Amino acid sequence: MNNTKNAALDAGKSGGFDVFKFLYKYGTILVTILAIVYFSVAVENWFTFGNITNIFRSVSIVCLIALAMTMSLTVDGFDLSTAATASFAAVIAAKVMIMWQLNPAFAIILPILVGCLIGLINSFLIIKLGISDMLCTLSMMFVITGVSITFQEGSAIYNYMPLLKGGVAPGLMSENFKAIGQHEFLQIPIPVFIMLAIAIIVHIFLNRTKYGRFMYMTGGNEEAARLSGIPTKKYRTLAYVLSGAIASIAGIVLCARLGSGEVDAAGTYLMDAVAAAYIGFSVLGAGKPNAFGTLLGALLVGILMNGLVMMSFPYYSQNIVKGVVLILGLGLTYYKKKG
Repeated sequence: MNNTKNAALDAGKSGGFDVFKFLYKYGTILVTILAIVYFSVAVENWFTFGNITNIFRSVSIVCLIALAMTMSLTVDGFDLSTAATASFAAVIAAKVMIMWQLNPAFAIILPILVGCLIGLINSFLIIKLGISDMLCTLSMMFVITGVSITFQEGSAIYNYMPLLKGGVAPGLMSENFKAIGQHEFLQIPIPVFIMLAIAIIVHIFLNRTKYGRFMYMTGGNEEAARLSGIPTKKYRTLAYVLSGAIASIAGIVLCARLGSGEVDAAGTYLMDAVAAAYIGFSVLGAGKPNAFGTLLGALLVGILMNGLVMMSFPYYSQNIVKGVVLILGLGLTYYKKKG
């Protein structure tokens, strides 16, 4: 196996075709194209404008949560609390309008501020107390979910919801707010525009600003970055704060789409977001977390799930497909790094 690998690497260096290098750079894109071609031929009415926009709509929340996770991955961290943060943001947004009767602008501002606060708490526990990223954010996931349930007294928050003390909720969710998740522009769902806008902003931030470059340097080799004069703790903190903020945006969009704040509404998106973020490592040979790769990873997962559902593939077996795709993406990434 080692001889085969070395031969392939030598072929690449000598100018011959390196199949591993090709798959490493273009494998995810190739699989996406093949999936589109296959479902277009095998499933009637799959490749239609309506279905394609439905796929984009379905992956918008997943992609936003995955982009939040991508921010922590840039500093070699891992934020498992993103989905819980999104759920809590949805609950806060709903409560601001339906229970507290405040201006809808607060339903956007307050959840994002709370998301930033969660990021600060995560970074404090990780950097100051030395808790591992995964264990810390896993614990925070449970804490946030519990706080969310307690905050809404174990019930979803929706228009005209009955109150324990009698009567119904005094406020209503703003129609303008719900438009964020339910309306379309040029026949394209608004959540798709939000997803693309955040992906572009994250891409520019990570690749065109010193903050993004310093975050990558911190994640690549924290000790070397520190010795170079980069305040690594500051950039690790920034990564988690931005992760919380983007996760909260996902929650706001989810609240607007559902028209309510529900218990752990974003919890089902967590594993898909993890898959999307890690599949993105291998897109165009990046070998690191990146916004474009995360976006394509989310779309690939969405395309596969949509096509399998339309083919009446058993829902209980769909996770097998997600797992296989994730293994292939990670396999290419880590095989290349090892080489």
